[in-house]
Amino acid sequence: MSRSTARAVLIPLASVAIVFLVWALIIRLFDVQPFVAPSPLEALEAVRADWSILGPLALKTLAETVYGFVAGAVLGFVLAVLMSQSRTVRDLVYPVLVGSQAVPIIAIAAPLVILLGFGILPKIVIVAWIVFFPVAVSVLDGLARVDGDLLALARALGGSRWRVFRVIRLPATVGPLFSGLKIGATYAVTGAVIGELVASTGGSLAGYQRQANSSLDTAAVWGSTLLMTAIGIGWFLLVIGLERLATPWRTRSTRRRLGFGAPRRTTTPPGDAP
Repeated sequence: MSRSTARAVLIPLASVAIVFLVWALIIRLFDVQPFVAPSPLEALEAVRADWSILGPLALKTLAETVYGFVAGAVLGFVLAVLMSQSRTVRDLVYPVLVGSQAVPIIAIAAPLVILLGFGILPKIVIVAWIVFFPVAVSVLDGLARVDGDLLALARALGGSRWRVFRVIRLPATVGPLFSGLKIGATYAVTGAVIGELVASTGGSLAGYQRQANSSLDTAAVWGSTLLMTAIGIGWFLLVIGLERLATPWRTRSTRRRLGFGAPRRTTTPPGDAP
């Protein structure tokens, strides 16, 4: 394992360990009773004890998160491209985008249940509703920041509108796209859980937590919260991994990128040659 890889793995693990340590110290120092808040070990033990139930529920929540995330990312990207190509489209669509985010997610969940039923579809729509806005805004901003002189030069050289978009504009969206995806990834699980609270008739991770809360099983409540958090963090890390694969030039060291690591060449004067 390289030093940079070890650093990228060990530092996040250390931060998680610090959070659990502070949690355990607060429980011990302030003598917090188990019915108020459990210790980290008690919460993790609750997850382990009920894993036969929590495992399938977690996979269900993960599926809702993934499907909604992909749908929202595609929708946001397409809207950003359309708005960048037409000022009229941008003036028509952008206010609707902003207005859609002004509506509380919990407020649109109930109407979606009436329209789409109690299956997985309303949960996917809620997640997509959360994800598409940061993706659309980030990609639109990236497209707007493309060098105008470079675009003018490409057109002067006879580049068609599609070729200019494919060669110049599209690559410029990679960085902003992943910025929007990372923001959406942190909120995607929240959308899935909200959808489960409103639009689930069968078993769900949010329903499990609500039932544990009603029975005052605080260890199960905190344990399910940890599981939801793990899904969100895992999805965020996956997006970061995809970003590194798609943008390998960002992970190169400054020394290598500037050429400082290249071997120094020495030239022997012609008169000194043997």
